[in-house]
Amino acid sequence: MKKILLLLVIPFILSGCFDRIEIEEQSYVIAIGVDKADEQGKYKITFQSANPEVGSALTGSGAQEEPRETVTLEGSDLLTAKDTANSVITKQLALDHTKVIVVSEDLARSGEFIRVIQAVTRTTELRRSVQIIVSKENASDFLNNNKPLMETRPHKYYQYMLNRARETGIIPEADAHRFFQITEGDADAFLAIYATTEKEQRNNKEKGHEDEYTAGQVPIEGGNPTEFMGAAVFKEGTMIDTLTGQETRIANVLDDTMDMEAYFATYPDPKNEKYRIAATFSKERDTKVEIDYKKGQSTKINVTVPFTLEVVAIPSLIDYSTNQAERTMLQKHLSKILDDAADSLVKKTQEEYGTDPFYWSLYIRKYFKTVKEFEEADWNNKIYPNADIDVNFELKQLYFGKMINDSNLDEVRD
Repeated sequence: MKKILLLLVIPFILSGCFDRIEIEEQSYVIAIGVDKADEQGKYKITFQSANPEVGSALTGSGAQEEPRETVTLEGSDLLTAKDTANSVITKQLALDHTKVIVVSEDLARSGEFIRVIQAVTRTTELRRSVQIIVSKENASDFLNNNKPLMETRPHKYYQYMLNRARETGIIPEADAHRFFQITEGDADAFLAIYATTEKEQRNNKEKGHEDEYTAGQVPIEGGNPTEFMGAAVFKEGTMIDTLTGQETRIANVLDDTMDMEAYFATYPDPKNEKYRIAATFSKERDTKVEIDYKKGQSTKINVTVPFTLEVVAIPSLIDYSTNQAERTMLQKHLSKILDDAADSLVKKTQEEYGTDPFYWSLYIRKYFKTVKEFEEADWNNKIYPNADIDVNFELKQLYFGKMINDSNLDEVRD
């Protein structure tokens, strides 16, 4: 009798793999692009899937195949469009490895993007860690024009590219979870990654320095035409502006929920305006945000940013390292430059945006007993735009690299 029962149970145990799908039967979508369509309520959706055999050391046939396949079709949402795409794609499309969702700037500014991105919250196929990119051109053009030379595998390209750019602060952390967290919180602005494959012509007067650009403005020749630089500013789910790489770095520094490693930047030489001093900026301690809120009065926000700088290049060859007076002047000069840059960005967000991209509303919530009270106080329209804000960069340590003194030009050119 026991043997009979066992034989009856075994088929039910073994049936757990009845719906399995083999790897070679699936096509893994790495990037999704979303553009506006002519018909209201429909969108042009692009799926870019990776060929897992290309770049694999285990297979030799993959080297003759394309590393990616890109198709564009019209649909009302991401999930149903995925099934429609299978009319031309032989393998079943899988979204669980999607790295980025690219939305055109035209769609992002229209206010319709929040309707499309809602699918991320309702399905288990798309991860909330997927990064949101705003492209200056159509998302379909961006994905088709993006052809990296060194990394042919698209999933690795987006992984390496976005990780490194976020570490240096020139783009923000822009996952879908953060988008909904900020947008539904009805306070603060969300920063998405800004990118393009189209070059923008700038005259010499408009040219800046290493991080004073947005995507498309970087003066670089050769390589992949795709540029990731700066951020797209979203307020209440709609894009309202763009930030340069420098402004994005400042926003990341002022926002303690952002993780950013040390980055290189240049600063004007205080004693010779022809040259700029190169240094490594790092923030080893948390940004301190103090808010003094009293109902009916102007809110005071004091922000302190402790940081260290390691000077790596002084083209003017002025002795800032051993001359104490020169060193003190340089310390004050560098702190003031960062203070002024932060003040300029804060003023812009208060006057033009009416909200902040620094997530400072987290620090004022303790003054309210309920969510309703916080919403009635209105961070976006009443508190932040009228707040008295003081940002102070405190230089804790100033290093000068491995060498104390630079070359003496008088001795070299005797």
